[in-house]
Amino acid sequence: MRQPRIDDPDMPLSELMTLWPQTIPVFMRHRMLCVGCLVGPFHTVTDACAEYHLDEEQFLDELRRALAGNG
Repeated sequence: MRQPRIDDPDMPLSELMTLWPQTIPVFMRHRMLCVGCLVGPFHTVTDACAEYHLDEEQFLDELRRALAGNG
């Protein structure tokens, strides 16, 4: 089985936050309503960034920093 990756474009947000709860503050900091959202099982980081007009690469960098304990 392959290891999940934070930058997997197909990973639903609900799975991402379940695997890496330390990323939740990143979503909250951007005032995103993704935490606990009913469409979380269907939306990806790409979808959320488009919805909130965020730069996807910068957002992914913030998520990576949160995983590393620097975010």
